[in-house]
Amino acid sequence: MKRKRLPKLLYADSQGNIYDHPYLTMAGMSANEAVLPESVELIPLPEDSRLFTIPDTPPVAWDEREGRFRTVSHVKEGRRSMKIQAVSAFMAPGYMRTLLPACEYAEKRVHLPLWSYTAVGWDEETERFVVAATRVDANENWLPKNYDDRKLDPLVRKMLAEFPKNRLIEQLSRCAVDYHCFAAKNLFFRRWEAPIPTSPVCNSRCLGCISLQPSDCCPSNHERIPFVPTPEEIVELMLPHLLQAPEPIVSYGQGCEGDPIMQADTVAEATRRLKAGSSRGTVNFNSNGSMPDRIRMLCDAGMDSMRFSMNSVQEGFYNNYYRPKGYRFADVVESVKTAKERGLFTMINYLVSPGVTDSPSEVEALLKFIDTTGVDMLQMRNLSIDPAFYNERMGAEKRGIGMYRMLQEVKLAFPKIQYGYFNRTRENFFPEGYEKGWPISGT
Repeated sequence: MKRKRLPKLLYADSQGNIYDHPYLTMAGMSANEAVLPESVELIPLPEDSRLFTIPDTPPVAWDEREGRFRTVSHVKEGRRSMKIQAVSAFMAPGYMRTLLPACEYAEKRVHLPLWSYTAVGWDEETERFVVAATRVDANENWLPKNYDDRKLDPLVRKMLAEFPKNRLIEQLSRCAVDYHCFAAKNLFFRRWEAPIPTSPVCNSRCLGCISLQPSDCCPSNHERIPFVPTPEEIVELMLPHLLQAPEPIVSYGQGCEGDPIMQADTVAEATRRLKAGSSRGTVNFNSNGSMPDRIRMLCDAGMDSMRFSMNSVQEGFYNNYYRPKGYRFADVVESVKTAKERGLFTMINYLVSPGVTDSPSEVEALLKFIDTTGVDMLQMRNLSIDPAFYNERMGAEKRGIGMYRMLQEVKLAFPKIQYGYFNRTRENFFPEGYEKGWPISGT
């Protein structure tokens, strides 16, 4: 039987033009170790994904002729030797990467911006790009093709005129138009999940925070909301969304703020009013979960679901990334337990990176964490950060067991655990057949 050829290495010239190599093979990285992707984790590059370069950083490829991985800094074009750089994919939402791009990160001269970096190659047999990834959520609402700015602009102007004194609508209009936040756009399209930013402050100092970064690091993707909206401002915008939108969700804790747990009193009062005004829709709370007492209060206020952000369920990895101020890892675990015990649909916003998330110690800790907390869903969100920077801060050197294999092991131990990428409506918390909801067919 003829063996299927491995995908070819992709590389780029100094102008960003992308080529496939005539014989060198695509590799990936788990932590700082180069590996060959397994066939089960190679899928076509999802529609609406993007390719980009890793500046001035040579790729690492598998040389089948020599039987080894090697760094490729130049390729020959006739008599000329051309310096090349690595290529990465940024995937459409709903897909979890299983390998990082393979390149010589030690030669990287810049701190990479806050994107998630995925190994990508060229499949010569099917003539298409392939990535090391797996689909973890079938919801297609969040695909870029659903967000046409030509339709958005008049809706933004209309709603701004409708609520001239509401500061929150001004913030969200900027998020929608300037930052292209899909959740903010949903508010103006009056559909699906809409955001409720509330807090200009946070008690974490996340390495990959998208709303606040030190000046010597990479730029933030957003600017934080500079005020705390009143319950009246929140309800004025969000109650019509719950009443009118299809599949309505309103969510506290979005990219353009700190952590809404810092404004728990305002959030609780607004939530009570929203629930009194409509039995329709889902009210969700995204947070670091740093204050269990406030989580109890918010549960009692009528939240339907809660999502807690964690890059790891090991205290050391967690502290290295979140750098908590005034709270402990144990507080987060208690908050997860509390939400579940109070009957809320409970999720982890699991910020994943190959080599850290699938390290043997993390997989073992995750199995214990699920057993202890009873969490319902792991949202497998690709951590947007410079891979070399993150691995250095986490002390990650050796390859993990494999991200796909990690998902298999967890699902085998806990069939009722759900994988996902997005928040859900109450009606879809436990869809029919959810125990067999991954792998998603057709990917």
